[in-house]
Amino acid sequence: MARRWMAGAAAICALVALACEAGEGGDPPGGTSPPAPPTGDLPSSMAALGDSITAGYGSCLVLTTCHRNSWSTGDGFRVESLYRRISDVNEAMSGQGHNFAVPGARAAALADQAASAVDVSAAYVTVLVGANDACRATPQEMTPVATFRDDVDRALWVLRDGLPQAEILVLSIPDLYRLWELGHDEQRVVRVWDRGVCPSMLADAGSTDPAAAQRRSSVRERVVAYNAELADACRAYGNRCRYDDGAVYGTEFTLDQLNPLDYFHPDAGGQDMLAELAYAASGLAG
Repeated sequence: MARRWMAGAAAICALVALACEAGEGGDPPGGTSPPAPPTGDLPSSMAALGDSITAGYGSCLVLTTCHRNSWSTGDGFRVESLYRRISDVNEAMSGQGHNFAVPGARAAALADQAASAVDVSAAYVTVLVGANDACRATPQEMTPVATFRDDVDRALWVLRDGLPQAEILVLSIPDLYRLWELGHDEQRVVRVWDRGVCPSMLADAGSTDPAAAQRRSSVRERVVAYNAELADACRAYGNRCRYDDGAVYGTEFTLDQLNPLDYFHPDAGGQDMLAELAYAASGLAG
């Protein structure tokens, strides 16, 4: 009985994963279609850079990449992404959303992703990165703040050199400490986190001893420091770069906006919330 149930569940998960991948954005068969004439000042192409959050990981009911639900370039019906919001007004954007975000990516990977954005001549680029720089085995293994800043600057220079007219939107890193606050008293959540989800913050989530409290505080302080560097890097880039002024970090998200397989990555509802925050910060609403 148990084996039959597990086999059935595996088959369902495989079908869901295939459905998600089949609906993901990206280039149409046969290569990139020529863009239609742009509408007004709205961009006619875009690229998403970052990690698993922007890749839509875990938002299609299984722990796999699901670009169609990305807050940035998603083309599915469940998330009112930036891509969909722009496409609804500017038909030239249709088919021109490119997602280069990679699960597990840290800021060090951002320059290569930026080069991919240059390759497709993106007119609009979104950046959300840093959670993996903080989510290490221990706080001692977190990316140093100066290194993080160098990695971000290098990526932005790639964009400046290759796409001097592109608009850049940088989002702040979500508050990982709030995640711990929401879930550390929920046994179902703690059991999932104990499998190795963001151990620097979430290991031994039920512990209240001073060492555990200090560990979590160190991670929170590092995320705050990363966000300060993201803001400063965007400011140094010039008037073509917008930062969300900490909107994502300051959002009071709930457990219901996370997928229940890892209680870390946003589900479709969480992705939709990120899309709303990004749209508000983007200036695209006028």
